[in-house]
Amino acid sequence: MGVGYVYSHYRSPEDQRPNFFKPPTFDSQYGFVQGRKEREMVATQQEMEDANLPMRQRDYCAHHLIALMKCYHDRLPWLPPCEHLKHHYDDCQHDDWLIRMREFEREKRLLQRAKRKKEKESLEKDIGE
Repeated sequence: MGVGYVYSHYRSPEDQRPNFFKPPTFDSQYGFVQGRKEREMVATQQEMEDANLPMRQRDYCAHHLIALMKCYHDRLPWLPPCEHLKHHYDDCQHDDWLIRMREFEREKRLLQRAKRKKEKESLEKDIGE
């Protein structure tokens, strides 16, 4: 996360900012009429263990990293033929980062919406009395 997140984390009220150490509080399908496609891991656990991937690299882009590492191993002194695999891996990492940031922003906006709805209900309740 960038500097903007750090700044907004301390400036926004605690009940309106998501905690990225905990799972999302809202349903992942909430607000999507046709639903969303669930993300799936392409590389299996066994493939990642066989490639000796560290835990921090066992993400949705692991299959690209495994192919890149295999290419590097096979062509070690001459690496330019592996550039397209490196590009695919970097592109996958960037897309994964974008998805995580969008989910974080979605969670933040849903928390703000829930707070607004709660305040509106309490205001209507006070006016009704």
